[in-house]
Amino acid sequence: MTLVHLAASAGYTTPPLWRILTKTGYFIGLSGAIGATVTYATTVRPALRMPGNERGDVDVLRRRTALYLAWAGVVLLVSGYFQLAGRVARAGKGMPFGEALTPGHIGDFLTAPAAKGAWAAQGAIYGVQNILVALASATLIALFLPRARRRLDALALTALPLALAVTLVAAVPAIAPKDADKVFDILFGQIHIVSGTVWIGGLAVLAALATTRGRLSDSAGALWADLWRRFSLVALVCVGAVLTSGLWMSWKHVGGIGQLWTTTYGFVLLIKIVLVLAMVVAGGANQFWLMPRIAQARRADATASLLHLTLRHFPRVVWAEVTLGCAVLAVIPFLSGSARTEAGDARAVPNGSIIAVGIALVLTLAASLYITARASDALGRRGVGAAAADADADADRDVRAESEEAAVTARAGAGAGA
Repeated sequence: MTLVHLAASAGYTTPPLWRILTKTGYFIGLSGAIGATVTYATTVRPALRMPGNERGDVDVLRRRTALYLAWAGVVLLVSGYFQLAGRVARAGKGMPFGEALTPGHIGDFLTAPAAKGAWAAQGAIYGVQNILVALASATLIALFLPRARRRLDALALTALPLALAVTLVAAVPAIAPKDADKVFDILFGQIHIVSGTVWIGGLAVLAALATTRGRLSDSAGALWADLWRRFSLVALVCVGAVLTSGLWMSWKHVGGIGQLWTTTYGFVLLIKIVLVLAMVVAGGANQFWLMPRIAQARRADATASLLHLTLRHFPRVVWAEVTLGCAVLAVIPFLSGSARTEAGDARAVPNGSIIAVGIALVLTLAASLYITARASDALGRRGVGAAAADADADADRDVRAESEEAAVTARAGAGAGA
């Protein structure tokens, strides 16, 4: 059954193009700012500060990180402005998106009085959010300046809480929640957003940093092994948070398995679930296959194979995860409404048994992630010699392939010159 047929049969309203673009762009901006700053604080900065790293490698990665963060600030600023205009258009009851972009309409929206029963005006809350967008963006954009790059640590660590506050403040309700159900919705929604943006944004920044391999020394493999190891732990936490919060939101909006293909919301959610699971599978390949081989090559002091694994094999899988992550962000704007509403199902109300089942699932998920990490470490301690030999063989094959390609190119050039 196609999305068009589902939409026609269930009364689903496809969001307008400007809504799709602004919401996707906003989450890309959040992923760039939150993901990059959190990954810098938890992964890149500690790895670069470890003793034994080549100074040149550290300088290359710091410069590339600063440039990435600066561009992340630009994307956050632009996407934040269009997201705000989108809010104005939705509040304007049929206002064209082009009109919502004007400062006058934005000003009217931000200064509108509070609704009856609200503790604060909704526009004021969004005003605070966009002040935070401007502050976080300005802090990151400053890294375009060579002088500011010397203060990379201070600026990145300053932008991190500001970027997090952008999404947290936007979730503050203008009307105080009347029950725990609403509080859980807000809490799990923000857990989902923050963990998802850290996961996708972190993968993107490390994939971008890996493109510097041509400027790095032969000993950079050890540095990158540390980078991948640190981020693997961050990613495991994010996966657990995404799956846990996703279970709650799926239960709230989908009344049964059948609604995943009989309603438009459910079908879009099913697409998102498949994409997220594909990311998990790709991450599992890294965790159970590449990370153990990297650990084994590092213990065997196999420099060539370590460089090959960390800067050739690993980034290929990460780029696949980034692509899947971007697809997830593109699907999010289509998750409008609820499968329960489309199917005429009853509203989901949490009770003691549901909460108990949820806690059991969370504990099971946490245990499985812990076992995953331990199993990956155990695999890394086995077969050091064989793994290093295999990795060296792979590296030799790639070197021969590159040499043959260069020779073919040289002969073609000579022939053209003749």
